[in-house]
Amino acid sequence: MLNRNLPEGAVFLNVGQSNFNDVIVHSLRTCKGLRIAVYVHDTIPLDWPELQTPKSRQAFRAFFDRVDRNADFVFCNSSDTRTRVLSYARHLTADRVRVILPGLPDIRVDAPPTGSWTGKPYFMAIGTIEPRKNVGFLLDVWKGFTGATDPHLVLCGRRGWMNEDVFNRLDQSPSNVHELPALSDQEMWGLLEQSNGLLFPSLAEGFGYPALEAIRLDVPLICNPLPVFKEVLGNSPIYADASDCYLWQQEIKKLAHRRRVRSGERYLVMSLETPTWQEHFNQLFTSL
Repeated sequence: MLNRNLPEGAVFLNVGQSNFNDVIVHSLRTCKGLRIAVYVHDTIPLDWPELQTPKSRQAFRAFFDRVDRNADFVFCNSSDTRTRVLSYARHLTADRVRVILPGLPDIRVDAPPTGSWTGKPYFMAIGTIEPRKNVGFLLDVWKGFTGATDPHLVLCGRRGWMNEDVFNRLDQSPSNVHELPALSDQEMWGLLEQSNGLLFPSLAEGFGYPALEAIRLDVPLICNPLPVFKEVLGNSPIYADASDCYLWQQEIKKLAHRRRVRSGERYLVMSLETPTWQEHFNQLFTSL
């Protein structure tokens, strides 16, 4: 059916893991002159298999092998992802794997939700609560922030998988820690804009959107020194190894004070240049 409906020389662009099984690939190859392009966001299931469910590991392995065997071009969201793709590939050549940074949408903030953190220093962590986000480390950090004048931690993200210990700890309602799992983007950005900083102790990221959103909003960022962060964010964040609880506590204490006393001033010396989605797709289509 596809070869009757697609013009000669068409391009099939896949931007996720769905709709790219062996049946579809076989059908695509019956189309004269068709090229297959795939956007790969990360290789985390191969890099950190112990942080993934067996089902997700198996599904990604099959997807990646299919991409490796069949894609004419692969686009990656960072040079770090490209390096990892090539390290696992057996058929792809370097000239067929290219980097096109994702676009960053316009950020429109709404009035943030209020709670016991309102009017006090607070920090945010954004993303699904799952092993690679390393939320357990933040709970360890917050054992040192249980007093009435200490900063609060606001977790913006739903509970995910394979993190029962963290869920159990959260169910104990640790002091100054709050879960907000169902905010809109606009509410989340409003909360982020007024925060003392974004905390990003992730063990692995393909790109790390919340980090860029924080910098766009001129919000301080503390993050694990992952290669992708150093590539994309440069010197904008405060880098702190996500095994050093004491160092994180000290940096958080500094920001809890600094953000309040510098109200009205810009925190970051330089803004980060990130493409819009239109620029992203312009570059993508030009490459094709």
